[in-house]
Amino acid sequence: MTDAIDTPSEAPETDAETDQGDEQPQRIMLVTDAWEPQVNGVVRTLSRTVEECRAMGHQVEVIHPGLGYKTFPLPTYPEIKLALGARGDIARRFKEFEPEAIHIATEGPLGMAARRICVKWKLPFTTSYHTKFPEYVHARIPLIPTAAGYAFMRWFHNASGRMMVTTPSMRDDLAERGFKNLTAWARGVDIEMFNPNKRFVGGEDVYAGLQRPIFVNVGRIAVEKNIETFLKLDLPGTKVVVGDGPQKAELQEKYPDAVFPGPKFGDELARWFADADVFVFPSWTDTFGLVNLEAMGCGTPVAAFPAHGPKDIIPGSGGGFINDDLRQACLDCLEIDRAAPRAHAEKHSWRQCAVDFVKNLKPHPKPERRRFWRRLRKRKALY
Repeated sequence: MTDAIDTPSEAPETDAETDQGDEQPQRIMLVTDAWEPQVNGVVRTLSRTVEECRAMGHQVEVIHPGLGYKTFPLPTYPEIKLALGARGDIARRFKEFEPEAIHIATEGPLGMAARRICVKWKLPFTTSYHTKFPEYVHARIPLIPTAAGYAFMRWFHNASGRMMVTTPSMRDDLAERGFKNLTAWARGVDIEMFNPNKRFVGGEDVYAGLQRPIFVNVGRIAVEKNIETFLKLDLPGTKVVVGDGPQKAELQEKYPDAVFPGPKFGDELARWFADADVFVFPSWTDTFGLVNLEAMGCGTPVAAFPAHGPKDIIPGSGGGFINDDLRQACLDCLEIDRAAPRAHAEKHSWRQCAVDFVKNLKPHPKPERRRFWRRLRKRKALY
């Protein structure tokens, strides 16, 4: 590998420095603008992947907004803190950790800073695509066309050696839009936490007093999640929206017959999945929808539009229905044997998710990375 650093030539690598294979523990640097204590599918995916990678023996360092950087809340999504002025510190961390693989998970300020360093230093990196960012922005700011969002995303991701996307259909869609180096990276589910044995624990029902069937949605209550489409459906029983977000007050006032119990976490959240009759996922902007697998893990069938994520997860699984007529999908789910969605969820483990992630990283061969970091350490300036 070449780079822009002028240094004296070095002795050849010895046989002892040759690559030992992809199964050896690696030093992995993950850069993300989305991290704990945020609660969303992206954070759950990244944190569980890091946890599994460490359990497999890999060293993982995470660069995230909580490392002491100056931050400000993302407009309309204040739970996400955007970090400013971090490039020098990221460069220092790169040099100190000497990662064998760098993964940039988000397109925010930290991701942008890490990308700039990697491009300038000619350091290979991978990226991942977690959210339909162009549609997300357009839903909140209609004056910004989706074409502009996709132009930015192509610029950001096409510089990477590999772009990890959630599903095969998402990969095919992005390829048609001019994205390169695409590979599918599926998600996992905690089948111990999200389990049918959480249903009616001790004979208690978290929906006690509500008319059944119970149709539930879990997630952030925001315009891009299309929750109002769910609330407009003419369905029997009760509609429940678990979570919080900027659209909650508006929807509560507009749909007084729906129930909004607020956010739930951990085992309590699993109860709200398990005690429901149908999980409804009306989003068109998510790239996967981790909550779909969590619902299935609890034995609750899923009704969704044929959007990216659901159309890869649900058809043929026996665990739900997709349909442009979301009402019909909801009613069809009432006939599903709850053993079927559970059986499908059991095929998706976080360990396999982490294994696939590591395979997609394309780390440097050891001789090349050692030469690179040896040269880099000789530089006086961090950036």
